[in-house]
Amino acid sequence: KLSINAFDYNCHLDLIKLLRQEGELIKLRRARQKMSELFPLTEEIWLDWLKDEIKMASESSEREKVYELFERAVKDYICPEIWLEYAQYSIGGIGQEGGIERVRSIFERALTAVGLHVTKGTALWEAYREFENAILETAQPAPGSVPSPEQQQVLCSQLEKIHTLFRRQLGIPLLDMEASYAEYEEWSEDPIPETIIKSYKKALQQLEKCKPYEEALLGAETPKLAEYQAYIDFEMKAGDPARIQLIYERALAENCLVPDLWARYNQYLDRQLKVKELVLSAHDRAVRNCPWTVGLWIRYLLALERHRVDHGTISEMFEKALNAGFIQATDYVEIWQAYLDYLRRRVDFTQDSSKELEELRSAFARAVEYLKQEVEERFSESGDPSCTIMQNWARVEARLCNNMQKARELWDNIMTKGNAKYANMWLEYYNLERAHGDTQHCRKALHRAVQCTSDYPEHVCEVLLTLERIEGTLEDWDAAVQKTENRLARVNEQRAKAAEKEAALAKQEEEKAEQRKQARAEKKASKKAKKTRIGDKRKADDDDDDEWGQEEEEQPNKRHKGDGDGVLLEEDMEVEMGLFGRSGPEKPANQKEKASTSRRDIPKVLHDSSKDHLTVFVSNLAYNMAEPEVKLKELFEGCGEVAEVRPVFSNKGTFRGYCYVEFKEEKSAQQALSLDRKVVEGRPMFVSPCVDKNKNPDFKVFRYSTTLEKHKLFISGLPFSCTKEELEAVCKAHGNVKDIRLVTNRAGKPKGLAYVEYENEAQASQAVLKMDGLVVKEHTIKVAISNPPLRKLPDRAEAGRAPQFAVPRQPYGARGKGRTQLSLMPRALQRQSHPGAKAENGMVQNSPATSSKPPSEEPKKMSNADFAKMLLKK
Repeated sequence: KLSINAFDYNCHLDLIKLLRQEGELIKLRRARQKMSELFPLTEEIWLDWLKDEIKMASESSEREKVYELFERAVKDYICPEIWLEYAQYSIGGIGQEGGIERVRSIFERALTAVGLHVTKGTALWEAYREFENAILETAQPAPGSVPSPEQQQVLCSQLEKIHTLFRRQLGIPLLDMEASYAEYEEWSEDPIPETIIKSYKKALQQLEKCKPYEEALLGAETPKLAEYQAYIDFEMKAGDPARIQLIYERALAENCLVPDLWARYNQYLDRQLKVKELVLSAHDRAVRNCPWTVGLWIRYLLALERHRVDHGTISEMFEKALNAGFIQATDYVEIWQAYLDYLRRRVDFTQDSSKELEELRSAFARAVEYLKQEVEERFSESGDPSCTIMQNWARVEARLCNNMQKARELWDNIMTKGNAKYANMWLEYYNLERAHGDTQHCRKALHRAVQCTSDYPEHVCEVLLTLERIEGTLEDWDAAVQKTENRLARVNEQRAKAAEKEAALAKQEEEKAEQRKQARAEKKASKKAKKTRIGDKRKADDDDDDEWGQEEEEQPNKRHKGDGDGVLLEEDMEVEMGLFGRSGPEKPANQKEKASTSRRDIPKVLHDSSKDHLTVFVSNLAYNMAEPEVKLKELFEGCGEVAEVRPVFSNKGTFRGYCYVEFKEEKSAQQALSLDRKVVEGRPMFVSPCVDKNKNPDFKVFRYSTTLEKHKLFISGLPFSCTKEELEAVCKAHGNVKDIRLVTNRAGKPKGLAYVEYENEAQASQAVLKMDGLVVKEHTIKVAISNPPLRKLPDRAEAGRAPQFAVPRQPYGARGKGRTQLSLMPRALQRQSHPGAKAENGMVQNSPATSSKPPSEEPKKMSNADFAKMLLKK
């Protein structure tokens, strides 16, 4: 795997773990070395590596290699544990020449690095004092003997070292500093000086100020960014550079993949401390942790130049930046521009030619070619549509090299790349010619601009006329006026045509809207007409038609259009309809009577819209769910007390897959929304607010963002068998995963798509680089930043598909054409539907057959025999 993708962080960890288990020490050392070259290693990885190397180091030459390894470890992150391990290991070499001084040097460096650490600094101070106390014990004379003056001087010197360590420690706010003060009182034979006591009390006051921030860090969950930022702000106000540096380092040790934190830290070091080794080390660690962030590379190049690092090193760092794998085409434009700026500052333009100038020109040419070849091939765009790099190159040639011929060639190339239609591009060139060229070329440029500009031609014409008014002859003025007038006349003509076309399109849209409105009216009339015929059939065959018609009047068939997330009225009825009013063969009389009785026995529960704030609408449930009231009440009781569960049934008594759940309190209804998309009996249950879409047409229940989210990934190509846990195991290696959503259809079946949300965009960017093209269960997945396409409006899409004079289709329900909605009516009858016809209670007020008669004339009712004759005749 590493041979395919060397930047697979988790794969490095797995390889190291396996090699350590197998005891392959040589291969293990090589694997750790490769990983450390690509990434800064965490404290745990370094400590494991160091302990393994310490076990194998017996000779002095091997000990020196361990020292070198420790030096590399303390540069990655400031970790108290590594510094303490380093100091304790160095004590083992105390018998070598200069061993004591080496130990003291390491301890002093450790105190400088982490001695101010409020919670972990005390351990280093105590270890240092124990070491000096051990030296003191060895310097003591034998019992009963009188020390010589030399021995006495050594003893006094050693005692003074320990006194100094105590006094230095007591002046620093550290946890348990009261115990250190008591230990000093017990150890010292002399009373503690007043100045030390004042320093100790001041440190105690400082500790009290720091304690709230330390407690917040202890109680917070990773990554603790907000808590660390508050701590940093506190230390910035105090203004102690050493403490500011330490708190930044502590924050970065836990948030090493946050580019903004690195940027703020490096900015502080660049502007305040300005220590070369410290500044360059921080910049180097920043780009190793976040190589995809172009801003960190640019700051690194500037820091290298600021501290006068040699040209070869800066060029080498720039080449590393080009291979860092930026996620946007514009990032490559920015890094090239930063490097070209650096090369330009190296050139002495007082000389006609120099090695630096040729290198600058060569770099400009390479940048243009790189963006055209490498970047455009990867991103399908160069990232520099306005050719800013070529513009800067032309300015350098014109202003600094006095080479207008080269500048004109460059601008001509810029214009051929699709920029000739923009007025601002022509005016940039005109200003350059005005400053460093001649009037002839200025005039030529403006004439071309008048001819080519399409966005703001009036502005270009005005500039041309101004030039000729000041510097031109009469012939020049006449030519300019004629050219501008002709051009503006063509522009106005084009705009008029465009306006006419737009008006025609608007009119066409209005006509289509009117046609859609008419089609909907015809559909409605056709539906009413069918109900009328069904009612006539039932009146002819059923003795209870008066009673049935009365029930129809009480329970009209209403339905709000929607996709399952809207609100449906509970009195929505389902009518069985076949060729002559029934689907299937005739039922026996007793079954028919029983079915009719069951429909009438279903209690009618009207929806109370005043309780919408206490109610949620639940849909996409399984139709075969047994006892939905009981199951749903158990499911929603965890959100609060349920007042009522109202499932919606068809006339046949079957569950229709949606219901209303009413709570006692509004907060319970709000909490119930969190159960949206919960899988119930193998299907995702949709839970949405109870809102009438007719009264609130703009209400949207889709709870996920449909815009660009840089901290969220869209993954496609997943195997259908991939679970949320398996995907999380893959994704969490690149950052802290906040949420994972596997996309399913309405039946709960996976679609091979997922959305993964990280804590910040830095982690998401890193995950894109590492995961795109990854193979998961023999499926190659595609990973990109989440940026869903705009949804098409259904009306426009439908209008675009339907013929202008198409026969209106039958109106279907929210789930499409059900088996009881088959339309077997001849098309000829459908065409006769009148848009103005209205049906009420199954009776047509103005039927299509009699639409030409006066309104006062009563329409003739059709019997079953009449209907059959008419159908057979057609």
